[in-house]
Amino acid sequence: MPIVKYTSKDVALMARMMRAEAVGEGKQGMLYVGNVIVNRDKADCLDFGDVRTIREVIFQVQGGNYSFEAVQKGSLFYKRARDVEKRLAKKNLNFWRQHPAKYALWYFNPFAAECPPTWYGEPLTGRYKNHCYYEPAAGTCPSVY
Repeated sequence: MPIVKYTSKDVALMARMMRAEAVGEGKQGMLYVGNVIVNRDKADCLDFGDVRTIREVIFQVQGGNYSFEAVQKGSLFYKRARDVEKRLAKKNLNFWRQHPAKYALWYFNPFAAECPPTWYGEPLTGRYKNHCYYEPAAGTCPSVY
């Protein structure tokens, strides 16, 4: 049973984003990015109360910029999704969730620095290769859990 509703276009779009954001981190890294995408779709809180589809999550604008850097800067995002990434996206959409991104709504690359213990007030859940993952502070977003 899927975590959120999706279409084949959503799978391809999510697959493109997963590759663009984390291809250098292998399949596991791409799955973690997929967790964040699904969690944002699921969330009914904080910055994500008004996004209800995979497309809305990926093209969400916050502070005048797209939430995902790859949308505005990533030529890799604008290439066709490959089968391997589509399979990973479907895996996320059909309930694959794992620490440190299991409940994460945010991630960023600190460029070889240590992950800060909080990011905009949200607690660190862990790091995988280049990305630090953050989930909502306890009690602030029950729809993610």
